[in-house]
Amino acid sequence: MSTEAASAAPQNRFLQLFYRPPFVGLVAFLIVFVVQAIGHTVMIMMENVFGEEYVYQCAAALGAVGAVMLWYGMKHCGEVAATWLGFWAGTFLWTGWVEFSFVWNANYLGVPDLMDQYVAGEIATKAEYLVMMSSVGVLLATMCYFVLNPETKCNMFVWLQRNLKLRTGRPSRGYQRNFAAITCLETIYVIWFCYVALLFIYDESILGDRHPVTYGLFFANTVWAIYLIQRLVRFWKVTTAIRYGIPTAIIAWNSVEIAGRWNLFTSFWEKPSEFALEMGLITGAIVVAALLVIKTPQHKKAELTRR
Repeated sequence: MSTEAASAAPQNRFLQLFYRPPFVGLVAFLIVFVVQAIGHTVMIMMENVFGEEYVYQCAAALGAVGAVMLWYGMKHCGEVAATWLGFWAGTFLWTGWVEFSFVWNANYLGVPDLMDQYVAGEIATKAEYLVMMSSVGVLLATMCYFVLNPETKCNMFVWLQRNLKLRTGRPSRGYQRNFAAITCLETIYVIWFCYVALLFIYDESILGDRHPVTYGLFFANTVWAIYLIQRLVRFWKVTTAIRYGIPTAIIAWNSVEIAGRWNLFTSFWEKPSEFALEMGLITGAIVVAALLVIKTPQHKKAELTRR
């Protein structure tokens, strides 16, 4: 055996860990889950570093990067790269163009933050999220399209179509899905839906964050997240794991958000100046993990099971 072959063998054996369950699904879940926290950190750092004078220009540039990533993923990439590019494009577009558009509107309209009634001086809900609640009509209107679309491969929408007799036709034969576009839209839409759902739950005129029903919803959401995770860790195909991992991680993040609302822990990702080292290590770990999974082939099950 040559020296090059001997050195390559351990590396290949190491990378093959990511080709098998549970690592394929677990790594996808962890990346998406941690990125939810990092998204909050990025927004706060942009506001602190650039201030009101330049933060919107920075946000526009961040969204533009996401748009370029989406274009490149839709035009040039295979399924694995396109799926990851779609996720990062959706994340950048959401943070840069969507969230900061609500920040701008809240500032323009002079909407005050909602203060925490249980902890003096702490903000319970920032003004931009109060403005985001007004987008619920667009959310529900567009949901009609996604629920009724015969081309959908979303497990939940397919289940609704089948059990509520909502089918509007058969999927088109030979229909070619664009994985970058699908993953980008999925990322934006699931984040948007979960944000709006939580905001209405937190509203004291509807439920409130300490209402008994909210505790029940927290329990149900946590059970649902665990159920989805145990399904996700059985996946072999990396692209399917990513697309299934996005809603799974965001649903799991809902439980973190609610627990943070109850002040059960310190939301250190919202205080980057105090936890710079910790956030730096977490971000670095996510970058390394992302680079590793990019090298993961689309589907290794057949080859590995022959060994």
